[in-house]
Amino acid sequence: MRVLSLILAAVALSAAPAFAQRQITDDQIHDRVMERLASDRDVKGGGIDVEVANGVVTLRGKVREEKQKVKAERDTKKVKGVKQVVNDLTLELGSSAPPGQSDH
Repeated sequence: MRVLSLILAAVALSAAPAFAQRQITDDQIHDRVMERLASDRDVKGGGIDVEVANGVVTLRGKVREEKQKVKAERDTKKVKGVKQVVNDLTLELGSSAPPGQSDH
């Protein structure tokens, strides 16, 4: 039984460096978020700045509709390696009014 424990411990230790190499960098997360936002037909990636620090993604900029803000956050959360999303996106002045309200 003791030999089995030693073997399992050795296997676990040898696997640790391989796991560390598979971790995604902030630059990779940034690129993947930008690709996902650009490929979303509602968001279109335009006007959105993306910053990544230790897996925490901050979205900044202006969007025309609330729907774009919500989808940008949802798309970002789907990217592997993202730990948290800080959505600092704002609506452009003169953008569409929320449903049920008039622009006039």
